[in-house]
Amino acid sequence: MREIEAKYRVKDVEALLVVLKSHGLRIGDPVHQDDQAYAQPGWDYGMPKTGVVFARLRTTDDGRHLFTVKKPVSGEMDCIEHETVVTDREQMHDAIVEMGFRPTVRIVKTRRSGSLGSVSVCVDEVEHAGAFVEVEMTVGDDRDGMAAQAELDKVVRAWGVDVERTTDTYDSLVRAATATA
Repeated sequence: MREIEAKYRVKDVEALLVVLKSHGLRIGDPVHQDDQAYAQPGWDYGMPKTGVVFARLRTTDDGRHLFTVKKPVSGEMDCIEHETVVTDREQMHDAIVEMGFRPTVRIVKTRRSGSLGSVSVCVDEVEHAGAFVEVEMTVGDDRDGMAAQAELDKVVRAWGVDVERTTDTYDSLVRAATATA
């Protein structure tokens, strides 16, 4: 499966939530997520991400651990994605490192999510990076990633909320914010 998304920096989260509700989106309760990002051997920040395999180990506040592998296709917001639940975060971390991946950054956020038809919406407050809204679709075909992102952008622009689109992933945003701190 491929996950295609568009991401936006949000200036006023409460205003966004009001608008989402007015569009029929039922947003869920906040969930705390603690993510460790990993890069495959030979890749470093500043290099292109397309075609490179990345891993993530996530723990949510209910104690659940998720292992995810992503491979950007046409850009960072268009990824082949595989995800599964794991029972032991530390053992999975050790296994990822043993496979040659290296930890890059830790991304800690509070996420509220919902959906509008086939579009998933996540409102994230990311430590060190700020507030964002992500809209995404999961596709099983060879859909053009850029065209799908343009469709997602139309959805967000129709809300009339003050947002700023970004093509950076959370790991890059957090790394940039903490490198200058």
